[in-house]
Amino acid sequence: MATSVTEIETHGVEQIPDEDRTARPLDLFRLAFGGANTFATCVLGSFPILFGLSFWQGLAATVLGLVAGALLLAPMALFGPANGTSNSVSSSAHLGVHGRVVGSFLALLTAVAFFSISVWSSGDALVGGAHRMLGVPESTLTYAAAYAVFAGLVLVVCIYGFRFMLLVNKIAVVAASALFVLGAFAFAGDFDPGYAGAFASTADPLFWPSFIGSALIVLSNPVSFGAFLGDWSRYIPAATPRRRVMGAAFLAQIATLLPFVFGLATASVIATQAGKYFDPAAPNYVGGLLAIAPGWYFLPLCLIALIGGLSTGTTALYGTGLDFCSVFTRFSRVQATVLIGVLSIGFIFVGRFWLNLTQSISTFATLIITCTAPWMIVMALGYVTRRGWYDPEALQVFNQRRTGGRYWFSHGWNWRGLATWLVSAGVALLFTNLPGQFVGPLGNLADGMDISLPVGLVLAAVLYLALLALFPEPRGVYGPAGPRLVKASDTEVLPISGDPQETPEAPAEPAPVG
Repeated sequence: MATSVTEIETHGVEQIPDEDRTARPLDLFRLAFGGANTFATCVLGSFPILFGLSFWQGLAATVLGLVAGALLLAPMALFGPANGTSNSVSSSAHLGVHGRVVGSFLALLTAVAFFSISVWSSGDALVGGAHRMLGVPESTLTYAAAYAVFAGLVLVVCIYGFRFMLLVNKIAVVAASALFVLGAFAFAGDFDPGYAGAFASTADPLFWPSFIGSALIVLSNPVSFGAFLGDWSRYIPAATPRRRVMGAAFLAQIATLLPFVFGLATASVIATQAGKYFDPAAPNYVGGLLAIAPGWYFLPLCLIALIGGLSTGTTALYGTGLDFCSVFTRFSRVQATVLIGVLSIGFIFVGRFWLNLTQSISTFATLIITCTAPWMIVMALGYVTRRGWYDPEALQVFNQRRTGGRYWFSHGWNWRGLATWLVSAGVALLFTNLPGQFVGPLGNLADGMDISLPVGLVLAAVLYLALLALFPEPRGVYGPAGPRLVKASDTEVLPISGDPQETPEAPAEPAPVG
């Protein structure tokens, strides 16, 4: 790893050498919290009000979704210290050395979605604030310039890599938090915690679908980090206590109550004083926020948009470039980051100026999370059954274009994990219910409530453990202590063969971790 923030990081997804793994759980907290302590999270926090909930109902939905999402996310931080590589590469142990591309694909979609949300919301806030303060015209050219400059800054930070990204997030965590707290004074006179919303009582047939839908949108934020958490925790030493690593990931998400509640509270003010910005056909939280904000708070809003958006964009794009270079090994991490960054910027411009994606943001994010959550269950349960033991060399077989190893299974595919993911994600999509956007064939079975995520999570847990019990994995994939909760078969493990295209700095013999 580079010794200075101004040196470009050269590590890809090969195992990080022990001498370079100097990060702490606090650094993981900073990156995870900094990536979510942003304007984009405020936009997600406004959805309970958009869905018609009162402030207190919206707060309950937010806390429910955030705690559930943080609990689901926390175990995903353990793979980085254990294996010194990304979570997608670590998934080779449970989906096979070829099946790990599922994680890379999910990471790519998630990154594009949240990178786009970040650039759109931050760019709109910057242009809107500049218009109110300096009279800058709100034209297509102005918005395009803001998006281009902002996305370019994100790309530069990602190219420099982990150390520079960590520096940005150290600043972002403190600065954005202080500006959000300042916002409490800016809107205190207009905020009414008794905001009643659109539902006279919880007996309204639309209340529970709105409540569950709000909680799921909040939950999507922590779950969106699942594929990326190992990108940052891989720099944490393997001997670090697991509870500290998981605690850092969990607390980072709980801390995002700050931007979530900011979005929720200000949305209730917008709904009361500037209701035209919450037109169901084209809601505009950013425009409404600028309309109700006092003049002295325009500059802090612009700073939140710049600092927070930069933090979110870098955490999303960095992991995608890392994953892409692990699938297409002819690209270095820097080349892959530039390629994905340019494509994402193109997607942002198409979506902003040629398509109407206001409602589609929540749809796209919900569908991605619905597919990602079962994958996370496979990973977490796989970690438990393996007792946290992995073979770092066997994890790198795909990246080195070799064959065999502990995680080769059937021609590089572990059908147990793959079948669990495919079936669970597919069934969950059938139960999706996003009125006016996407409703699955079974979406109305729960009186209009979207139960896709709970269905996917429960089905994945039951199905994966059942398949491991009925069709045991080879004893060679488990460590010296053997499997936990399941049995192992006596099937032989093929040795690794072929000349590696690159030699990762990994120990010659795998050792228990933790």
